[in-house]
Amino acid sequence: MSDILTLDGVALSYHTTDGETEALAGVTFSAKRGEFLSIVGPSGCGKTTVLSVVAGLLKPTAGKVTLDGCEVTAPHGDVGYMLQKDTLFEWLTISANVELGLRVQKKLTEENRAYARALLEKYGLGEFAEHYPSQLSGGMRQRAALIRTLAFRPKLLLLDEPFSALDFQTRLDVADDVGNIIRQEGLTALLVTHDVPEAVGMGDRVIVLSPRPAVVKKIFTVPVNGTLSQKRVMPVANELSEAVWKELRTG
Repeated sequence: MSDILTLDGVALSYHTTDGETEALAGVTFSAKRGEFLSIVGPSGCGKTTVLSVVAGLLKPTAGKVTLDGCEVTAPHGDVGYMLQKDTLFEWLTISANVELGLRVQKKLTEENRAYARALLEKYGLGEFAEHYPSQLSGGMRQRAALIRTLAFRPKLLLLDEPFSALDFQTRLDVADDVGNIIRQEGLTALLVTHDVPEAVGMGDRVIVLSPRPAVVKKIFTVPVNGTLSQKRVMPVANELSEAVWKELRTG
């Protein structure tokens, strides 16, 4: 299977009045089409910065990012971004929220509207299409936010700590839900998380970053398939989580 995403020696430095801060020092990795990668690393190492560079929100100081054969130099519609909060507008219905990105991008055709509605039906929100966000559970809201992103058919999905605001049990359920949708849709995904078992449970591979300035310290392949809930009770997944923790602790 071919690579859809490649980061080749990506470095980035922030310039402020206090001087220069080196955030990334040559990050290199790739993702195959349909692969789910998890990124972990020490706090402040530059995990979210990696996502921002991949999304075209930040321009690297050196190196380059390539998505589906084209260099990423600016934000574009092939990348979807899922944040910590669902960012649904409380005064819009779920269907209106889902269509909002299409409307902003001037892509709200009848075909795309039908596709968005089909996604709501497919993933259990069809009967809630005319409800408002306050009428949905936290998990359903996150599912609606994901469908809003999927509606414009991105090639790559970036997830920045998307479950961190949820309690433990809801987090497990929503992570399973979101992970299943991503895999069913055949998307390539890049997840940033502080939760190592979550990284192992959702990812096909786990990328460990070094302390800032970040480089790729090690990449682990997850040897088992299944949902996050299923992997949490698998000894081999727990052993891998321990190995990732050990890599993080060695600095």
